[in-house]
Amino acid sequence: MVSESTDLLRCKQLIEKKLDWGTSDTWAGADFENLQQRILDETGVSLSASTLRRIWGRVDYQHLPSGTTLNTLAQFAGYADWRQFVRSQDVSDESSIQTVPEKTVERSINWSRLGWIAGVVVVIALLGIVAFEQKNPQIDAVQYQFSSKPLTRTIPNSVIFTYDASASPTDSVYIQQSWDQTRRDVVARDGHTHTSMYYEPGFYRAKLVVGHEVVKEHSLLIPTNGWVGMINTKSVPIYLKQTEFLGKKELRLPIAKIQEKNVPLQPEAPLVKYFNVGNFDPVPVTDFAFSCDIKNEYGEGAATCQHSWIALMTNGMPIAIPLSTKGCVSELMMMDGARGVSGKNTDLSGLGVDFTNWVHVNCRSDGRKLIISVNNNVKYSAPLPTQKMEIVGLAYGFRGTGAVKSVTLISSGKKVFGDF
Repeated sequence: MVSESTDLLRCKQLIEKKLDWGTSDTWAGADFENLQQRILDETGVSLSASTLRRIWGRVDYQHLPSGTTLNTLAQFAGYADWRQFVRSQDVSDESSIQTVPEKTVERSINWSRLGWIAGVVVVIALLGIVAFEQKNPQIDAVQYQFSSKPLTRTIPNSVIFTYDASASPTDSVYIQQSWDQTRRDVVARDGHTHTSMYYEPGFYRAKLVVGHEVVKEHSLLIPTNGWVGMINTKSVPIYLKQTEFLGKKELRLPIAKIQEKNVPLQPEAPLVKYFNVGNFDPVPVTDFAFSCDIKNEYGEGAATCQHSWIALMTNGMPIAIPLSTKGCVSELMMMDGARGVSGKNTDLSGLGVDFTNWVHVNCRSDGRKLIISVNNNVKYSAPLPTQKMEIVGLAYGFRGTGAVKSVTLISSGKKVFGDF
């Protein structure tokens, strides 16, 4: 039997061959964002760029991907799911028979290519899967308990989870930090306490998972004590002292400060982030006006696109406004609180800017629509999310480094938050 890690390597090789982008060692950050969109377009499942970086070894992470992630990768490689992909590798290793990717269960058995023996093996395996699923006991979510408590307002922040999963019919019990299934830890079925580390602030939905079923979930806010700055690295972010990026009139991390921390700017520029979360009363997305001035201050080499983003963090999907130089808008991915909007299939040219000067960005609601303006010209509008949502924090990101000033958040005609 081929080990799962070997199967994952083979799956990645198939994907690299399909993409024909050259060896993954040469991929830049934008390539993982493009891969995220390609996978979403073909499978309907969104694997975050950060998850893809972990899978391809750009981030030090020891856990294997979740079942959903493996299934999605296998589907993108041309197979029905991960189980079908692994089975095809077993048949190839043991019988030296070339297999073809299966698109559906009905087409998964190609008798002329696999031979009748391999076909019988596939049928038996499928029947076994059906039998297993029929025997899988029903799970009553009422029998489970799950709660959490952040320890501080500093970042990183440890969260104490308290749970009761004693009713679980399986030892496969997990606590998942957020929507990202790679951030999932195995916990003891008869245990009651688990501690997780959160390296970034924000709004999360923590989950208690039994087998493949989410039995309990709840909202979890990881706040900050004022503004927090960090430089993303492959393992743990480099956290900045406020004196290094927080001035009287602006947020700014000079290039010299990055170099002092021995962070290379080439061949791939680092990602610099600023956060302010949980320091003002939640603001409804049906009644708000936000504005700021922003500038990306590094555009050398692979960072020539000067990718930047502003995020209004909510208790649901964030409102994320991406910016770049005009020639790179095809790579932009925006979120309007209800959906993801890709520059691949939507005209986001209005979010292409000249960072030589400060760029003024405004985002507001008129009660029915979300309206985004750049330099006082409307560039995007969309219906508001149907579910009730509130803004709980702000975040900025820059490929390379950047600066922010004149931050203002207004609701019901009153200033809720303002800096610089």
